[in-house]
Amino acid sequence: MTFKAEYIWIDGTAPTAKLRSKTKILADDAKGAELPLWGFDGSSTNQAKGHASDRVLKPVFTCPDPIRGGADLLVLCEVLNTDMTPHESNTRAELAEVEARFGAQEPIFGIEQEYTFFEGDRPLGFPVGGFPAAQGGYYCGVGSDEIFGRDVVEAHLENCLQAGLGISGINAEVMPGQWEFQVGPLAPLEVSDQLWIARWLLYRTAEDFKVSATLDPKPVKGDWNGAGAHTNFSTKAMREGYAPIITACESLGEGSKPMDHVKNYGAGIDDRLTGLHETAPWDEYKYGVSDRGASVRIPWQVEVEQKGYIEDRRPNANVDPYVVTRLLVDTCCTALEKAGQV
Repeated sequence: MTFKAEYIWIDGTAPTAKLRSKTKILADDAKGAELPLWGFDGSSTNQAKGHASDRVLKPVFTCPDPIRGGADLLVLCEVLNTDMTPHESNTRAELAEVEARFGAQEPIFGIEQEYTFFEGDRPLGFPVGGFPAAQGGYYCGVGSDEIFGRDVVEAHLENCLQAGLGISGINAEVMPGQWEFQVGPLAPLEVSDQLWIARWLLYRTAEDFKVSATLDPKPVKGDWNGAGAHTNFSTKAMREGYAPIITACESLGEGSKPMDHVKNYGAGIDDRLTGLHETAPWDEYKYGVSDRGASVRIPWQVEVEQKGYIEDRRPNANVDPYVVTRLLVDTCCTALEKAGQV
């Protein structure tokens, strides 16, 4: 007997990488064992030149395949060169090093993934040749006059749960056809791996409904909210006291750190972070309690309880989770270590 393993990887497309996948048929005795490496044509994924096109897929995370069912698996892979070194597009390898260095601080993340459904060349719910009523009533709304794509969202949620992913919620967002799901709280590698799988399941689920999903950070120009990936972060010390929370917030605003982060928070960030639509300007940094116009928000209950987490509101919907988690861990955990708040 055999089973199907869908090998999924992140390609080398710039400025925003795409997901790719292909199916490998494996014998049942491979189940429970270390899944095999597999090759692919890197010249077709912007990861190699044609004269030396072989690249290697190394499985790093597996879960049940809710689309095919049965014993079939989804297999997230990282990309290696043929000498088994990480490919230059492999941002997971860099995160693994940082997580190992600061693992004792127990960093965890919850990432809020916003996205927008499109039907052809227009957002789902937008009338042909025009615009719907202004944003406002769509957020967490109900009713067919305000909500578009709920059938796809519910199917995606069920697929993620059947896959065993750490999905913690869903909601409709402020623009028609715009939605959000949340992954976490999980450790940096876990939340990033699972977010990539959840994105793949989003695209794959939408196929069956003849719509597409995009992570474009500003899918509609004008007076409409963009799409972000608000990133909630804490360490053990932050979950136990307020002073480390302030240290983390301050560290993100020091020197070149704001720009070091923003330039790696997803292509098109200046289109979204304008200072309007619940954002801070991309070239400014500030933090505040319960402030959705801040770069980094401290939730109100965190100030009340004097412990908890922070929310970096700057990452785009199209951010690479391996990159945003690495940057936050590196910057904040270094500062907490120097301050003796670990």
